[in-house]
Amino acid sequence: MKITPLVSMIISFLILTTVLSSISRGKESLLTPIPPACPTCCEKLNPYPGISADDLMKIKYYIKYTKFANDYKAVGFFKMIPPKGPVRSRYWKRHRIILNRRNDVIDYKDLITILGPQNIKGLSVLTWTYLDPEKDQEVWSWIPSLRKVRRVSQSEEADAFMGSEFTTEDISTRKWEDETYKILGEKNFNGYVSKFSDKTYRKNTNCYLVEAKPKSKDWYYSKRVMWLDKQFGGLIFDEVYDPDGRRWKTFLKHYEILENSCIPQIFLEGANQLTHHKSVIGFNKENIKFNTNIKESFFSEKTLMRSKW
Repeated sequence: MKITPLVSMIISFLILTTVLSSISRGKESLLTPIPPACPTCCEKLNPYPGISADDLMKIKYYIKYTKFANDYKAVGFFKMIPPKGPVRSRYWKRHRIILNRRNDVIDYKDLITILGPQNIKGLSVLTWTYLDPEKDQEVWSWIPSLRKVRRVSQSEEADAFMGSEFTTEDISTRKWEDETYKILGEKNFNGYVSKFSDKTYRKNTNCYLVEAKPKSKDWYYSKRVMWLDKQFGGLIFDEVYDPDGRRWKTFLKHYEILENSCIPQIFLEGANQLTHHKSVIGFNKENIKFNTNIKESFFSEKTLMRSKW
């Protein structure tokens, strides 16, 4: 039987819809193509013609939280850059384990730890994210100066992360279920010139434009307009509007597709359009590792309280 292009497209759509549904349920999925460098532990999924806003954003979060791999760890830096005055620097380590292919309850667990400067070394944030969209994430922070683990409430997700332009929600807690989505169209991204390095990022990248609005009432932003790379679905530029509808913050999020097909974030830059404060996050590719067999037991309150990092 001859398969027409239309029939072929419909079949591909049905297969990918099934795959995306399996992601949200946390069941083992059949994502294709499998990255050639690690066929037994990694998966890959790309956008396709006619994709819905919801499914496109599922891919976006799939990439953001490195769900294509079994685990992830990296070392990076924060720099907070005011319009005037000294630059403040932070150094951090991040670990993540993806559990949704071997666990019916947990989606992933994530641990961020500050390595320096000395006065805040060891400050950590641990997040457990569940497969059930109705179940709230559990978030704990360790404050070394107080020798205390405390639970982080949902209202604190809007707080600045380590004094940067990024919020706790931006860094570790925002989920697909937190917003509603609408595709605004397709457009080439003009590029972003970093105020930190003067480098131009992602010029003429073909993108989907997606509008996201928070489901939480009276939240700290009214909407986001996102530019997602049509090649792999990653968010490369984010425009955040305050509750009064003013363009408030912008975020560059630069990914690189590695030889093994993993897609880590390499550089991020946030800019407050009202105060002109800026924050940057950077990673050295040599310090980004996937599939290192991190144990789930590592992501615990006991690990939070480690005195030496």
